[in-house]
Amino acid sequence: MTDVLRKQWGFKGFVVTDYTGINEMIDHGMGDLQKVSSLALNAGIDMDMVGEGFLTTVQKSLKEGKVTTAQIDAACRRILEAKYKLGLFDDPYKYCNEERAAKEVFTDANRKEARTIASQSFVLLKNATFKSPLGGDLGGAILPIKKSGTIALVGPLADAKENMPGTWAVAARFDKAISLFEGLRAVAGDKATIVFAKGSNLDADAKFEERAGMFGKDFKRDMRPAQEIIDEAVNASKNADVIVAALGESAEMSGECSSRSNIEIPQVQKDLLAALLKTGKPVVIVLFTGRPLAIKKENETVPAILNVWFGGSEAGFAIADVLFGDVNPSGKLSTTFPQNIGQVPIYYNHKNTGRPLEEGKWFQKFRSNYLDVSNDPVYPFGYGLSYSNFYYSEVKISSNILKVGQTITASVIVTNNSKVDGKEVVQLYTRDLVGSITRPVKELKGFQKIELKAGESKTVEFKISVNDLKFYNSDLKFVAEPGDFKVFIGGNSRDVKEASFKLL
Repeated sequence: MTDVLRKQWGFKGFVVTDYTGINEMIDHGMGDLQKVSSLALNAGIDMDMVGEGFLTTVQKSLKEGKVTTAQIDAACRRILEAKYKLGLFDDPYKYCNEERAAKEVFTDANRKEARTIASQSFVLLKNATFKSPLGGDLGGAILPIKKSGTIALVGPLADAKENMPGTWAVAARFDKAISLFEGLRAVAGDKATIVFAKGSNLDADAKFEERAGMFGKDFKRDMRPAQEIIDEAVNASKNADVIVAALGESAEMSGECSSRSNIEIPQVQKDLLAALLKTGKPVVIVLFTGRPLAIKKENETVPAILNVWFGGSEAGFAIADVLFGDVNPSGKLSTTFPQNIGQVPIYYNHKNTGRPLEEGKWFQKFRSNYLDVSNDPVYPFGYGLSYSNFYYSEVKISSNILKVGQTITASVIVTNNSKVDGKEVVQLYTRDLVGSITRPVKELKGFQKIELKAGESKTVEFKISVNDLKFYNSDLKFVAEPGDFKVFIGGNSRDVKEASFKLL
C-alpha cells in the first residue's frame, strides 16, 4: 500500500479496509485490537470500516510510540481531501438527497434500462433441435418460443421475485421485482396461455432451503410429498406446447459466505426435470446461478438452456424478452463450467504440463488427464450462443514480425449467415510459446462486441503491441521476451482461428 500503491503507482487517494477487516486480523493471530490497528495504520490504511479500532486504540498507541502523529495526519488529510473533492464541505448531504432519490431511483426510464442491461447479460448455453423421446421432430431450434399456444412454467424459481435481484442487493425493493412468471405473462399478453406449477421445493432439505432463503427471500416451502408436487407439475404440462423449467440456485446459494461442496442442481430439482423430460414435450431450462454449475447431464438431455444469472429487478421481463425472441441473446461466459466438481479449478488460461494431453484425444496413459472424464469443460470461458449463426474467416495478420515500438494487426471477417440480426463478442487471445517462466496456453487480450444484420459481414481488427505480450518474470520485472507467439480469434476461448508471429 505504501511502496507499491503510493510510491510506484502514484496513487493519491485514501485506502479503506473491508468491513471489520482490521478486527479480523485478531483471529489470524496477529495481536489484540490495539496491536492490529497500529499495524494497519503503519502499513498505509487510512480508514477503518466499522471496526472502530482506530477510534478506540490509536490515541493509546500514539502515547506509547507505536504510531506517529504524522501517520495520523496523513490518513486524515487523504480522507478530508476526498471529501473536499466530492463537494461535501459545501454540502455534507450532497449524496443523501431524498427528494432527488424519489425522482431518480426506480423510475420508469431506469427500469427500462435495467431490463435492457439484464437481457444483454444472459448466456444461451444450448439451443438444439428438439427430438421427442415419444417420436417426432420439431425441425428447428426450440428457442425462441412462440407467443402462442400453451406454455408450462415450472420450478421453484419460476415465481420467486425476491430472488431476482441476487445476493448483496441490499437496497433492492424485493416487493417490486418482477418474477419470471409475471414477466412471461406480461410479455406474452393474451397471445399465449401460461400455466404454472412449482414442481419442487428448492431443495429436499428444509434447513438447507432456510439457509438459502435468508434476508427475506422465503420460498414458501411446500410441505406435500415431493412426488405429489412433481405430479402436479407434470399434469399442468400435459397440454403445453413447451415447458420452461426455472431451476438452479437461489440468490443466497452463492456470493459471500455461501460456499457449496456440491455445485450441481439440487437433486429434488433434478427429479422434477427428469419427470418433465419424460412427458415428451420440449423443455427449456432457465438457469439461475451465481457461479459455474456442473450441469453435464442437463446439457446432454435438455435441448435448450438459458443461463440468466440474477438479472435484477426487471429480470422477469428481460428473460421473457429473450425467450420470446424480442431480444437476441449475446452474453458470454466470464468463467468456465466444469463437468463435475472434481475438475475444479478449471480455467482457460492454465499453464501447460510436462506431459500435456495430445490434441484431439481425451485419454492417454501417463498424460495429464482423468480416467473417468475428458479434460474438456461443459462450456468454455467466453462461450455463448445466439439465435444468429456467426461464421469466422481465417485470421489475417498484417506482419509476422513485431518489433518494439510497432504494432501488428490481426483481423477476421465475421459473417452473420442466418436470417436473424444479432450481436457477437469477438475475442482475441495470444500465447507466448517459449518463456523464461511457464506461460498460459491462452490469454485474453481484447474483445469487441459487434452487431450484424442478417447476412452481413464485418471485418474486426485488433492491434497487438509489445505491451500486450508483457508479463512479470521471475525477477518481478514486467517484460516481453522475444520469440514465437500465436494469436487466436473466435467467439469463445475454445473455438478459435489462429495465426503466428515473432517478436524481435
